[in-house]
Amino acid sequence: MAAERIHEYRVTNRWTGNRGEGTSGYRAYSRDHELSGAGKTAAIAGSSDAMFRGDRARYNPEELLVGAVSACHMLWVLHLCADAGVVVTEYVDEAWGEMVEHADGSGEFRRVVLQPRMKIGDASRIGDAIAVHDRAHELCALARSMNFAVVHEPVVTAEPQ
Repeated sequence: MAAERIHEYRVTNRWTGNRGEGTSGYRAYSRDHELSGAGKTAAIAGSSDAMFRGDRARYNPEELLVGAVSACHMLWVLHLCADAGVVVTEYVDEAWGEMVEHADGSGEFRRVVLQPRMKIGDASRIGDAIAVHDRAHELCALARSMNFAVVHEPVVTAEPQ
């Protein structure tokens, strides 16, 4: 068994919402920010959820969390399918998360539901492709790190022969 390795991930989060008055009042500033990283080709435009005075045209932290869990799961599925000889030709996940907001304004996620729709080349491997999702869930660092349920509901179809 390989020894444990530590991986470190760095992101710069820069607030871009100072309208000239800083945070002099709750309505005086924008929630806009940009996430970037060394060597990355583009920044991610972020804000808060529109319900919390954010810009709905920008990604909010909650959407980014759901997207990160979805991407981690997908990357493991693709890896495991490649190793098993299951040829994936399409993959789309309409993932969603449920967050509860408490009376004091705090919140927490209750669950994230992944709904991957995969297309594979060989109909006889559909069962294998569905089973890969369970293993991917066990391996995904993000799903393993969450203190809420991460559920996957895969649907796998085959390319027409």
